[in-house]
Amino acid sequence: MSQTLPLDGLSAVVTGAGRGLGRAEALELARLGASVVVNDYGQPGRDGSGEASAAPAEEVAEEIRAAGGRAVAHLGDVSDHERARALVELAVSAYGKLDILVNNAGILRDRMVFSMTEDEWDSVIRVHLKGHFNTTHFAASHWRARSKESGSPVYGRIVNTSSEAFLAGSAGQPNYAAAKGGIVGLTTSTALALAKYGVTVNVICPRARTRMTEDVFAGFEKPTDGRLDALAPEHVSPLVGYLASPAAAKVNGQLLVVHGGMVAIVERPRVAAKFDSSKETFSFDELDELISPYYEDRPANETFAAAEVLGLKRD
Repeated sequence: MSQTLPLDGLSAVVTGAGRGLGRAEALELARLGASVVVNDYGQPGRDGSGEASAAPAEEVAEEIRAAGGRAVAHLGDVSDHERARALVELAVSAYGKLDILVNNAGILRDRMVFSMTEDEWDSVIRVHLKGHFNTTHFAASHWRARSKESGSPVYGRIVNTSSEAFLAGSAGQPNYAAAKGGIVGLTTSTALALAKYGVTVNVICPRARTRMTEDVFAGFEKPTDGRLDALAPEHVSPLVGYLASPAAAKVNGQLLVVHGGMVAIVERPRVAAKFDSSKETFSFDELDELISPYYEDRPANETFAAAEVLGLKRD
């Protein structure tokens, strides 16, 4: 008697799935039983440069089919509103409905804020933040319509991709950090809006060695003793599979950091200190008396060194 897989009968869209994290996530969802639409724009440059190509998405879709799963490829830039519509419509036409959306597509155009061009800012915000919005918009519309038609909640899962560049800061990535912070805001807002329709929306901050992060992790060598690289995307994809599954029905609006056999659930911001005016409103002097001492005993820069943030040591 065959064992039922966690995602049997469900369909998924994974964006940016031709390489790296997206590829690992698409393969994991298929391994867990989902039918997958593999989306990728296929440009060779991590900055979004080069000619678009269907090859990366087609190769991953073929890999899924060769393993006995169901998959179709989609060549499309998710920052284009109509192509995002077509992506969701492809899932519905191919599999009858959409159940899972994993947003992963992105590019990098790093520069210090005083050197960054308008185009470098706009392009990264467009692909990451607008790309997440576009696919979410059409998936949400699909689920809302189905719920209204049936008169009951439906099954829906969104897993978004943020970054610790948003959490801890990244000096040379103001565009990327801002986009990733925006994705967290989009996640929490959408989670509240879609809960009544049966949809959960969560966001992950993954640490993984991909072409997007090859510079960041250049000093962290891969193990040579046969152990799985702590930064392998395969450490991230199981969490995505779990969040996409019925088992995670009560997980909604959450931010999770994941890498190398570790998952951390991040709390929403909490108040660290509170000051009340002794009069109707604050004066400059009173603010100085209250707030300045609070920071005098704290480090001038509270961001962690890279190795501490990553929990890794350089070889």
